[in-house]
Amino acid sequence: MRIGVTYDLRADYLAQGFGEEETAEFDSEITIAAICDALSDLGYVPVRVGNLRQLAGRLVAGERFDCVFNICEGLKGVAREAQVPALLDAYDIPYVFSDPLTLSLSLDKAMAKRVARDAGVRTPDFAVVENEEEARRLTLEFPLFAKPVAEGSGKGIAAASLISDRAALLRIVSDLVDRFHQPVLVESFLPGREFTIGITGTGAEAEVLGVLEVTLTEHADANGYGYENKEHCDEKIRYALVEDAEALAAAAVALAAWRCLRCRDGGRVDVRNDAEGRPSFMEVNPLAGLNPEHSDLVFIANFRGISYRDLIGRIMGSFLKRHLELLATNAAA
Repeated sequence: MRIGVTYDLRADYLAQGFGEEETAEFDSEITIAAICDALSDLGYVPVRVGNLRQLAGRLVAGERFDCVFNICEGLKGVAREAQVPALLDAYDIPYVFSDPLTLSLSLDKAMAKRVARDAGVRTPDFAVVENEEEARRLTLEFPLFAKPVAEGSGKGIAAASLISDRAALLRIVSDLVDRFHQPVLVESFLPGREFTIGITGTGAEAEVLGVLEVTLTEHADANGYGYENKEHCDEKIRYALVEDAEALAAAAVALAAWRCLRCRDGGRVDVRNDAEGRPSFMEVNPLAGLNPEHSDLVFIANFRGISYRDLIGRIMGSFLKRHLELLATNAAA
């Protein structure tokens, strides 16, 4: 089976003059090589394609793939993660991971929370503000937590994200709107434990891979699993696979959010507890990082004794259950 591999290579964008934080969601050569090696070991034929523009050029030129392993994050627009899947849908080429609707919905954290809340999944009270005037009218009780509504990799999250009064709220909203040119998600701060939950599979067959508790070390920036802490996780973050009652409750919330948002094949859900230890859905990452040395989903697999090859195999297994015709084609070949 010939599998196109689509991705945004961070080095390409850095070479074009984009900054470190702007490119935080994009992948390294280490990640792309690891995915291709794993696919080869599993008996597939990976073909490096690259980003959206590179994919479009090859499709227009007439090249086709049996399927695509897509980890493109995209560069522009609130639906940027959906662009490659939408193009593949237009060309009737199946792909691993979620569809354009889920990817657009999940990138907008507030929209994802609304859908999850409507499905009965607990999430903290929140509001979306676009300017200082809207922030002045906000009625949520302090303390609050603020971040860009549609960013990943902890971008925009720092010590100042935890807000204790109106003046601080106005400052952080103004700063985030100026820096990221998008609305700001403001939500009630949850002071309890923080988890990220790995999930593989789709729909009723989705299952929890493991629950990773995230705690800050003495070297970390305060108040959250933000950009700086993620970029330097070796010294700033302590990870532990946990299976206690609170972890299991967090896993149940994560799985419910994964299913109601129709995520597919593999990814992560972030959950945080309130002061009483009750878990709430924070956000979902249906295109989770797959760096073999630096990504939470891989950490979870490693803690569980699952090799990188087998993690990719689980993801591919979920995908192929949705495309049994490819199994038949591969067997015939």
